[in-house]
Amino acid sequence: MATGNSRKKTRKPQKRLLKRMQNKLYFVFGFICVLFVVLIGRLMYIEYTSGDKYEKIVLAQQQYDSTIIPYQRGDILDSKGTILATCVDVYNVVLDCKVLNANEDKIASTISYLELCFPDIKGETVRQQLADNPKGQYVVLAKKVPYEQMQKCQQFMDDEEKGKEIVGIWFEKEYIRKYPYNSLAASVLGFSTSTQGVIGLEKQYNNELNGTNGRAYGYLNADSNVEQTVVEPENGHSVVTTIDANIQTIVEEAILKANAELLAEGYTPPEQTENSEGQETEEAKPKFENPSLGSNNTAAIVMNPKNGEILAMASYPGFDLNNPKDLSGLYTEEQLAQMSEEQKLDIVNNIWQNYPVTKTFEPGSTFKPFTVAMGLDTGTLQGEETYFCDGGEEVGGWTIGCVKREGHGEEDIRWALANSCNDALMQMVRVIGPSNFAKFMSVYGFGQKTNIDLPGEASTAGLIFNEQQLAETEANLATNSFGQNFNVTMIQLATGFCSLVNGGDMYQPHIVKRIVDESGDTVKEVSPVIMKRTVSKDVSNMLLDYMLTVVDEGTGKKAAVEGYQIAGKTGTAEKQPREENNYVVSFIGCAPYDDPEVVVYVAIDTPHVAAQDKCSYSSYIAKDIFEQILPYLNIKSIPVEPEE
Repeated sequence: MATGNSRKKTRKPQKRLLKRMQNKLYFVFGFICVLFVVLIGRLMYIEYTSGDKYEKIVLAQQQYDSTIIPYQRGDILDSKGTILATCVDVYNVVLDCKVLNANEDKIASTISYLELCFPDIKGETVRQQLADNPKGQYVVLAKKVPYEQMQKCQQFMDDEEKGKEIVGIWFEKEYIRKYPYNSLAASVLGFSTSTQGVIGLEKQYNNELNGTNGRAYGYLNADSNVEQTVVEPENGHSVVTTIDANIQTIVEEAILKANAELLAEGYTPPEQTENSEGQETEEAKPKFENPSLGSNNTAAIVMNPKNGEILAMASYPGFDLNNPKDLSGLYTEEQLAQMSEEQKLDIVNNIWQNYPVTKTFEPGSTFKPFTVAMGLDTGTLQGEETYFCDGGEEVGGWTIGCVKREGHGEEDIRWALANSCNDALMQMVRVIGPSNFAKFMSVYGFGQKTNIDLPGEASTAGLIFNEQQLAETEANLATNSFGQNFNVTMIQLATGFCSLVNGGDMYQPHIVKRIVDESGDTVKEVSPVIMKRTVSKDVSNMLLDYMLTVVDEGTGKKAAVEGYQIAGKTGTAEKQPREENNYVVSFIGCAPYDDPEVVVYVAIDTPHVAAQDKCSYSSYIAKDIFEQILPYLNIKSIPVEPEE
């Protein structure tokens, strides 16, 4: 009995010990579980509050590969879809020295293929880079190589056998701006660097033409494999212009032809004479900016008067958009050698100017239709008045002459315009008065910007007289009546003239029709904008009738085109300083006269000839343009009656 009791006594302490051990295990397990919960909670808290911070720290400690994928700048197109400016793929040839050095047996074959595909890459250059930058992974061997050269090498690299012999070479894509027609519409289009337009439409629509770069990036793992992610670039939008490349070509060729003929006519300096002291001297003669050209500047605008669209806009001398700083086409090597870099830069900046928009000048007699319109619209002229021209007027103590010093005799408004009679215009404006004149200068837009969608439009706000100045000085009013002593821009006068001949609607001139994306879908449409009304329909019709006589029988006969009725006005303006005897000669006209569909404006700044003051020079260019564009625009000709 004693033995059995002792066993029972021994079992009870063992059970209690086992239970205590189990309790400890439960406690430890529970404690560990609690720690895990706390740790997970802490990690979640850190991720929520500081995840980005620690992610950047981790990324900074890893190898990372990132490559920019460039966007493609949008195209500039003419109204019919002809590409005037575009981007072309070019490639940088990149050498990974580390990889090629690790494959020493492939160095000779790689160099051999590089020399075969890229004439500008030399074997010794590659070997020198391998020696100087043994661990370099981005060494540019050639920049902006053509697609054709890159593709040739890529084909070798893609070949199953030849590709094994080319190691450590890859290509980096870029774009360069190209202008397929070189100098066509150069000052209108402008040119750009890789991302920034410098002048012209390239500058005006820079934001629309530009896109957003993409990026290829990824982490390099331990096996040097790239886990890559690609964000595609967003290409720029394209700009569809109102320019018609065919009309633009016609205009530029007409300007070049005329300047070549002006130059061929030549300028013979006056013979030397002796002054009172027996010294040889010369008579005053014009000083030409570049005697090798036909004129300082020749410019033209072709415009649709019914909506303000610019069909062509040209400036001479021009430049090559693909090489805009090249002056070799304008100057001889000897002339260029004598110029400083500063002088060359000044010349370049000048030829980059878009004359019809950025330059101001006195318009001369092309302004006379505006003076007549003022009188007719205000009722100060009835259209039946006659004037006697005796060769000039005495105004404010000055004798202001007519273009015909012996006088035109008696003439009505029609023949005052046809003969471009200054005397008659001065008599008209005396009746119109300074108040009406100043008011209608504003109505026609003179002294204001047209806000054409091109950069650099010149302001003429301070270059016209106000009512007080016209009233105080009678000579100002008199000379203004025939387009002297105030300044305009070509686009300003062309815009106002369009309103005179279209029935009175002044449209804002514009050179862009719409913006489209890379799929050709329209992003923005540019609709015609009527800024104001200028003249009545009746006055517009009277002016057209008068200006038809100018071309048929008056000073504009050189602009007449057989089979078409053209209404227009010539202009000859003496430049400041007057003593240098330099002129701007011009012609502005429209066709057909009874329902104008196109306006042509030509201005020649300082023709390089002895007798500059011949408006026939500009009329000659206008005729050349009209002769070609009227049939092209399907403007019907009038059958010519056979002579009896």
